[in-house]
This record gives sequence, C-alpha cells and structure tokens, in this order.
Amino acid sequence: MGEPDFFDAGTLVGVLTTQPLDRVLDYKAPEGGCWAGAFVEVPLGPRKVIGVVWGKGRGDWDISKVRSVIRVLDVAPMREEMRSFLERASQYTLTSMPSMLRLATRAPGLSDPPSMRKVYRLGDSEPDRQTDARKRVLETLRDYGGLSFTLKELSDMAGVTSSVVKGLVKLGAVNEENAPRDVPFHRMDPDYDAKDLTEDQATAAAQLTADIRSQDYNTTLLRGVTGSGKTEVYLEAIAECLRIGRQALVLLPEIALTAEFFGRVEARFGAKPAEWHSGVTMTERRRIWKMVGQGGAQIVIGARSALFLPFQNLGLIVVDEEHDTSYKQDDGVLYNARDMAVLRASCVGASVVLASATPSLESWANAGCREI
Repeated sequence: MGEPDFFDAGTLVGVLTTQPLDRVLDYKAPEGGCWAGAFVEVPLGPRKVIGVVWGKGRGDWDISKVRSVIRVLDVAPMREEMRSFLERASQYTLTSMPSMLRLATRAPGLSDPPSMRKVYRLGDSEPDRQTDARKRVLETLRDYGGLSFTLKELSDMAGVTSSVVKGLVKLGAVNEENAPRDVPFHRMDPDYDAKDLTEDQATAAAQLTADIRSQDYNTTLLRGVTGSGKTEVYLEAIAECLRIGRQALVLLPEIALTAEFFGRVEARFGAKPAEWHSGVTMTERRRIWKMVGQGGAQIVIGARSALFLPFQNLGLIVVDEEHDTSYKQDDGVLYNARDMAVLRASCVGASVVLASATPSLESWANAGCREI
C-alpha cells in the first residue's frame, strides 16, 4: 500500500468507524503509537466509538481540532487482506465501508476488559464423608489430570447435580477459581479418526488436498448425489489444511446447523470446532471472534456471517449446499455468501470448495474443468 505499518504517538492516522459517515476520520495516534489495522476507541462528538486504523491521516482538517485516539483495544489487528476484502466487497455489493465494517465487528464487548468465569479443579483436601456422587466428581477430576472445568461441564461429566460440586468446594476437596472466558479452543488432530474412502472419494480428496498444499487461490465444485460422501471428502481437505497450520471455515445453511454435523466434525478431529450462528451466546460470540483473530480457533462452522470473522491464516472455505438460497442476505448489506467466499479466498490465497448435489446455475457455468 506504500503506507507505514506503525504510527508513532501524535502522528495523523485515518480511522474507519462503524458510524454512517462518508469518510475515514483523522485522529492523532495515542501514546505508544498504533499499528495499521489496530482496533481503537475514538471520540466522536460526545460519544466513544470503535474503529480501525485504516492508514495515514488525510491532513485536510485543522490540526488543532484533531482529537487523539483514546486507546488501542486488546485484540489482534485487522490484517491487510481483511481490509482489502472489505473494500472489494464494498465495491462489489455497492455498500458503504462503515456498513461493511459493522459486519466484521459483530461481536459484543470488544472494548470491555477480559471477562472471567468460575472454573473448578481438584483441591488439596479429602471430604470427611464420601458418597458415590462425591467420588464421581473427584474421580473425574483425577482422570483428567487436574484440568479445570466449568460447573456445568464437571456436573455433567460426573453425572451429579451442581450442589454436589459446590459442597466439595466448601470442604476444600475442589477449588473454585476465576479464569478468563476468552480462551483458545482445544487443538484439532487431522489424523485423529481418518476414514477409509472409496476410490472416487479418494481421487476427489487427493485433488482438494493438492490444492490446499499449493496455498494458492482456487475454487472447486464438489458435486455428488446425496449420500455419496461429499462431507468425508471435504473433511480430508480440512485435515490437510490443519496439517499445514492454516484455518478452515465451513459454511452451512442456517437450517442445516445441526448437532449431528458438529458431532461428526468432533469425531473426525477429536475436539469441538467453533460455532458461529444466531444461536451462539453473546459471550461465546466474543470468544470466537477473538480466538479466530489470534489463531486459537482452527475450524469454524457457521452461517454466512462467519465469512467476516478476522481469520489469522485462512486456508480453506467450504460452502456446503452452495445452491441454498439462505446464503443470500436480503436486508442491510445485500450479498451472496457463496460469492463472498470466493472473494475472501482470493484475497488470502485460500481454496474454496462449493459442495452440492444440485449446484446452482452460476456455479455450474463457472465450474469448467474444476468440477470433481
């Protein structure tokens, strides 16, 4: 871009906010300076709003009236390819940049300090009276080598009520501690439970994994009748993505976001993926947003808005049932997630897999020799 990556304190920076304005606003970099792409809190009239340092300031405003950035938020900066994606998506969809930035910051409490939660781990004491329920709690904690769990996790795993755990806390047999909510997801193992593929499935999977290893942009239409194993094929592509240290995004129609599919992914890779859809709690939404940006979430499964998460190293986007009309957003910012997936991948050198038994006419026409 020909612009500096870092701006010293007092330097003019251009900040794009989510407010409905027609320009990037000039501010002075805060004490300690800031990076291009940094998420910042800035004054706007009597309010404080969130924005992103988009580049150097324009300098066409009375310098004596330019205010300073209040602070830099403790989140990963927006990467250059993400800023490029938002700009190109804005041009493609004829949407204002503040509206595009709102799509990319749909996580609550980004300016809040880290939130905490209660977790429970094995204590130093033994209860003076043992019961079967208490034994199950303590054995569960010992079996997992002293790992900590939330109250619900520990109660469910031990098959007891929460009052049993709380009772052990009072006796010192279980410790109750505060821990940050925004923690990385468990690491996924690409070789955890690999399936035996048919000859046709193996051929398709080999093509997709070769595309992943190239780390160049490409799009493939994966067509097969229902029950032909398309999911197993693109799970192999995801596995290859994990092996080379890149992240994967699987888009599903909102109606297809079922527990069965998430369980299938967990069984294949040995850990739960991140979920991003309308049913996710606000606390979990913030955690996912932050962990995706820090590389603490390797696989995200979600609805169309997951395309606007701040991936650190995105290597693959799968659009399952790519023909489904629910990928089209018809209020606010108007876009088709299938098209935005292709655009996003082209900005980062990632692969796209469009999977369907009945491809859309657009994908069918564009597939050419890339259909498998």
